[in-house]
Amino acid sequence: MGTLLEQLGTTPERDVPQKIFSMREKLDDISAGDRYLALKLEIHHRIVTEMNIEQQQFLTRGKQDRAAVERLISGYCNRVIDENPFMVPRGDRQTIISDVIDEILGLGPIEPLLKDDTVTEIMVNGPKHIFVEQKGKIHHTHVQFYNAAHLMNIIDRIITPLGRRVDEASPLVDARLSDGSRVNIIIPPLSLVGPCLTIRKFSRDIIGTDKLLEMETLSVDMVRFLQACIQARLNIVVSGGTGSGKTTTLNVLSGFIPHNERIVTIEDSAELRLEQEHVVTLEARPANIEGRGAVTIRDLVRNALRMRPDRILVGEVRSGEALDMLQAMNTGHDGSLTTAHANSPRDVLSRLETMVLMSGMELPVRAIREQIASAIDLIVHQSRMRDGSRKVTYITEVQHLEGDVITLQDLFRFVAKGVDADGKVVGHFEATGLRPSFMEKFIVNGVEMPDITVSDASADERREW
Repeated sequence: MGTLLEQLGTTPERDVPQKIFSMREKLDDISAGDRYLALKLEIHHRIVTEMNIEQQQFLTRGKQDRAAVERLISGYCNRVIDENPFMVPRGDRQTIISDVIDEILGLGPIEPLLKDDTVTEIMVNGPKHIFVEQKGKIHHTHVQFYNAAHLMNIIDRIITPLGRRVDEASPLVDARLSDGSRVNIIIPPLSLVGPCLTIRKFSRDIIGTDKLLEMETLSVDMVRFLQACIQARLNIVVSGGTGSGKTTTLNVLSGFIPHNERIVTIEDSAELRLEQEHVVTLEARPANIEGRGAVTIRDLVRNALRMRPDRILVGEVRSGEALDMLQAMNTGHDGSLTTAHANSPRDVLSRLETMVLMSGMELPVRAIREQIASAIDLIVHQSRMRDGSRKVTYITEVQHLEGDVITLQDLFRFVAKGVDADGKVVGHFEATGLRPSFMEKFIVNGVEMPDITVSDASADERREW
């Protein structure tokens, strides 16, 4: 098992004053936080010194019979607390027991954050500063690690089962937890604030159109229009900044794909959850410790073309795979979907140009723009607003190349009017009323354009699209 104090990354003699660890000084001289820490360290010390080999082996199999292991640990906790009844208030007994169990079986101080369904992202900036995202806003927490060694041991506990390592020679790691949560790790010397850990939690609930409408991410007309676009096999890019909800929207859009089609999904870390039956999920693989064996998104896109897909879904294009994705869209794989980081629909085009150039193919800029204009039909741009909410701010058609410029046309947009007394962004979604030029795809695929209510800005009247 290794000593639990080693797993903790600390020893009482080094990190806690002897007067605290001995627990024999007057309580007035010891702060409440120090008492709490001292009691936990004493419990760890007793577990290490008193647990027999059979119990240690049982402890290492904790996930197989967690309830029994928790009872074993609770017994040690209760004995130490009973021997030191004045160290902490009676009401903190269960908290201490839970913390020790999380330290041994879970991910230490951040285990409660992982269990909290309201927390969507956990950001650890060194051992003493931990932030979380809740309801789209970032908050500082009171949670802390003991020191950098403690945090590094928790990081090792995360990545070791994944066959990964992090050290000075390899200080960057991207990984995925067993529940699908994404993990990014960066340590010194690259990080100057100590080890940094970012966990984007994987939602247990599948978010559908009803949830997006409830959260006012988009309007009913926009949902009906996008559903028709998916059925008409338009090629769509979902764009937005970090944390804007691109993957969630992509997952919702993929739900409109007919169940009789073969779908191949390609991601760095598998996050998409499709309910269709005929789905092949591919995930990129990083290089091993020797720097070999990497399989990139671009490799998977090329391979997917040989798998007879009806649709290709790429979780995110960020490099040379953009060229392969555009070529797939231009060679019979209509209805493909992907996401890209960008600040606006126009910025998506610039980003795609840059990514194609990163492929190593020396193509003229005009040729790249022709590829983009002919491949992509629609850009769905999403933003995170100042109140933490996510909204589809533009649904923009990619039309054609005029000279050296790709022309765009907004079909829907979100019009912000300000914020209310509670700080909530106030505004409305509106259709521009402009007729898209991709109607031929609707006709060819036998899809009817839904009736869309359009606002006339000049007369403030309503008319049907």
